[in-house]
Amino acid sequence: MQTNFSPEQLKDPATARSEQVLRTCVHCGFCTATCPTYQILGDELDSPRGRIYLIKDMLENDRKPDAKTVKHIDRCLSCLACMTTCPSGVHYMHLVDHAREYIEEHYDRPLTDRALRWVLARILPYPNRFRLALLGAKIGRPFARFMPDARLRAMLEMAPKTIPPVSRNDDPQTFAPEAPKKMRVALMTGCAQKALNTDINDATIRLLIRLGCEVVVAEGAGCCGALTHHMGKTSESHATAAKNIRVWDAEMKGRGLDAIVINTSGCGTTVKDYGHMFRNEPLAAEADAVSKIAMDVSEVLMKLDLPQGADQDLKVAYHAACSLQHGQQIKTYPKDLLKRAGFTVLEPKDPHLCCGSAGTYNLMQPEISKQLKNRKVQTLEAKNPDIIAAGNIGCMMQIGSGTQVPIVHTVELLDWATGGPKPPAMLAAANGGARPMDIPVLR
Repeated sequence: MQTNFSPEQLKDPATARSEQVLRTCVHCGFCTATCPTYQILGDELDSPRGRIYLIKDMLENDRKPDAKTVKHIDRCLSCLACMTTCPSGVHYMHLVDHAREYIEEHYDRPLTDRALRWVLARILPYPNRFRLALLGAKIGRPFARFMPDARLRAMLEMAPKTIPPVSRNDDPQTFAPEAPKKMRVALMTGCAQKALNTDINDATIRLLIRLGCEVVVAEGAGCCGALTHHMGKTSESHATAAKNIRVWDAEMKGRGLDAIVINTSGCGTTVKDYGHMFRNEPLAAEADAVSKIAMDVSEVLMKLDLPQGADQDLKVAYHAACSLQHGQQIKTYPKDLLKRAGFTVLEPKDPHLCCGSAGTYNLMQPEISKQLKNRKVQTLEAKNPDIIAAGNIGCMMQIGSGTQVPIVHTVELLDWATGGPKPPAMLAAANGGARPMDIPVLR
């Protein structure tokens, strides 16, 4: 694609990077075939190619974003299926992230939009605040149908039936390996996950120490910055990301780390991009070092000797999170591990399509999100599974709100197959939805 940026414009590193991305696009349209919003809405401007044209026009002309451009950029899930499909290697993620930052700086959103985005940015990345918000939403949930704004209804409906107690495993500490030591790793405990589902980190720690990992929960690490990053709030996202970089860099330079383990794939995609995000900042070298050892938990488990399990006689429908299969290009590892542990793995139709969660997308674009959720649930249930497994808390919440099939994180099944407790979600399903509270935290 031909571009016409001025030398002055290209002095800005973000613009220079966007120009590189734009120049790789050849207008082929392959991206439209795998774009969820284009499939639902049928509007060229709701496809990656259409959004690229809008972004190019906006950036080249230093144009103040108009409502039309903002609408179509906001409708993008950042599922990154287009990047998997693109034969030219267009790095759409960096381009749309820059566009969102530009919009945040130059567009005057309606008051309700600004207020909602402000609330989300100041609640979701903070587990204690989020936990309190979930309690409030749980109380208000019966009144959701009276809310005039679909986004407010979505926020109330998001509240889970039960809010798990705080897990002390998420406190800063070190867990010694139970087998001969193979790796020393830092576990990213996340933010929203610590309020929504504490079983995931508990299972991850049990599994890693059982397989010979010393697991560090580093003091000071927290939100990866993804939620605010995808809202275009760069200063906020970089501030939280910088805390992680400094904390993990200190561990790397201290006793050393073989990996930074991430069990929420949405976070993993962002942490692996820290090197790019901080490329022109004082933390550039440290950020790049962190990105290079950041791994999804499935990548780490593939390096460890996961025992071959006996046949579990359970059918698992595997949902591939977009941030894992497209953002990180990890497609087979979770399925390989589940099969090795003895589960029968089923893959639904159109596994490349998003479930509609996409960070805060299900709250900001609830109507489109619901259509995507319904389609995803239908394809998963069509396999008649005993369990649904996924590697991202957002997907688990989204899909779980539309099905009675228990949904668990991949590591919960692997933990169970290698000696850990049965996943609480499965026990809850057997108990009519009541979550058992007496499951041991570590074994």
